Amino acid sequence: MEEKYKQQPANCIKVVLFGPESTGKTTLSKQLARYYDSVWVPEYAREYLQNKWNNERKTCEPDDLLPIAEGQMRLENKLAKKTDTILICDTDLLETKVYSEAYYLGSCDPLLEKYALENTYDLYFLTYIDTPWEADDLRDRPEERKTMFEVFQNELIKSKKHYVLLKGDKKERLETAVIHIDKLLKR
Repeated sequence: MEEKYKQQPANCIKVVLFGPESTGKTTLSKQLARYYDSVWVPEYAREYLQNKWNNERKTCEPDDLLPIAEGQMRLENKLAKKTDTILICDTDLLETKVYSEAYYLGSCDPLLEKYALENTYDLYFLTYIDTPWEADDLRDRPEERKTMFEVFQNELIKSKKHYVLLKGDKKERLETAVIHIDKLLKR
């Protein structure tokens, strides 16, 4: 059962876009995948929760988090086999853990927490809140962007994850990300 949350071995560098909602993670993930002619892993939670909203008019609940984690890792493990250079991950289980704790009174399923901390990536890009807020069916806390950013940053620090802060417009973020990814590719 636990295997479905576990990262499978892969022959590529793994980079994660990490941060609060509506901070440009998906846009940059796609840009980076195009730039490196590689693969990006979409955020499974978006598809899962949009379907839930469309079919039931319900938002995320604690019982959704393990199925979301399972779907995210299934996607990541599948797509990691399609590249031997770089895999761009729009999110990871650590992001799901942060949302679990922020939205559900500090709690996180022990299985989710275990794999959120055990799965490894070569670099995290923490996306800052200097992008315009874009409302949709799933986003719900525009007034708490600063607080959520701090929660995400504190999680990276607490978990001892190597990260680079990305600020600025799309072009600046892409340029900064490329500099750091190129360093990884040269190792």
